Amino acid sequence: MALRVLVIDFNSFFASVEQQEQPALRGRPMAVVPVMTDSTCCIAATYEAKRFGIKTGTNVGDARKRCPGLVLLEARPSLYVEYHHRLIAAIDSCVPVTQVLSIDEMSCALRGPWRQRETALRLAREIKARIAATVGECLRSSIGIAPNGFLAKTASDMQKPDGLVVIDEPDLPEVLFPLQLRDFCGIGASREARLHACGITTVEQLCRAPKEALRRAWNGIEGDRMFALLRGEEVERPSSDRCTVGHSHVLEPKCRTLPLAEAVLHRLLQKAAARLRALGYLAGGLGVSVKFLGHQHWSDEMSFLETQDTLDFIRVFGLLWQRRPSSLPPPLAVGVTLFHLTPAHNVTPNLAQLELSHVDGALDQAMDKLNQCYGKNTVYFGGAQPALDSAPTLIAFTHIPALEKERG
Repeated sequence: MALRVLVIDFNSFFASVEQQEQPALRGRPMAVVPVMTDSTCCIAATYEAKRFGIKTGTNVGDARKRCPGLVLLEARPSLYVEYHHRLIAAIDSCVPVTQVLSIDEMSCALRGPWRQRETALRLAREIKARIAATVGECLRSSIGIAPNGFLAKTASDMQKPDGLVVIDEPDLPEVLFPLQLRDFCGIGASREARLHACGITTVEQLCRAPKEALRRAWNGIEGDRMFALLRGEEVERPSSDRCTVGHSHVLEPKCRTLPLAEAVLHRLLQKAAARLRALGYLAGGLGVSVKFLGHQHWSDEMSFLETQDTLDFIRVFGLLWQRRPSSLPPPLAVGVTLFHLTPAHNVTPNLAQLELSHVDGALDQAMDKLNQCYGKNTVYFGGAQPALDSAPTLIAFTHIPALEKERG
């Protein structure tokens, strides 16, 4: 069985970019945060910080206690997107990037002589050298090479930082036995609990289990897929449709009032609407959520005829906001979600919608183009005015914004 896939996983990506940009930070414990407040979480940490137990998801207040000398930096999404595209270009100069898995992870299909072990190893070392020479020495990566993408991803996580691991057919399945069940992509806490209930508590038991046992553990065909993936086989997965588009934000201390929380929600909603249009969808539902001090939470949602017009969403948001409870403590975090998504080409507006959708659609298109040409917040609806400096773009690891949309 030939080696077919090479996966590159960049180590502590956001933090590494900051160390590349700011040499004074190299060798120091540092974490990147979405906003400068102790109530949020770290979204990246250098390996110097990880030695103190600080990692993605660590509360900032706890991180400060673990490492009093910790340097905190507010995230710069546009910079990370720029580096992401530079890294793709560097990798592409060695071997074509087949799939972008996330902002810090790419996959390359190996063909011809690259499928041989020694040739694949030389290619991996060439990629590392090219990145160091053209992007920066701080952008270290762990590379995994295997017969399929699942095992290549697993291999990329087996040696960090700056790792290089090959899983070849003769290595299977024994090379996987030292791992934990949750080291595999797709096995989280709930899946691990289900595997334990099926009598599978180790990776060795997982690899030796018959297909029928895995089908029971996954409650269907996903168990068959896992059986094949563990043996190095290539598995075709059905394409999945997008279910939601949304944004959330932890409020800075200065924004922890209901009027400013409302303005931040306006900003998030306008961003989500623009993204919905760029993806080519209409939404038939809007959800709003707010977390408050004291662990209180409020959420509400409403369904409506499919639309992608920002003004329609603002009208619905206004109705939902009026339904919020009174006498609430200060808000801590807010979020909006557009759901019931339908591809735009599948929706035909009714006669009552045609005239209004033409007017609102032209307005939205003009605003989107102006913001793309002249930078974010060039034009916007007034509800977001008090919060223009809040809710900066955050990068979901499976969604990388276009570089031109992050500038300005």
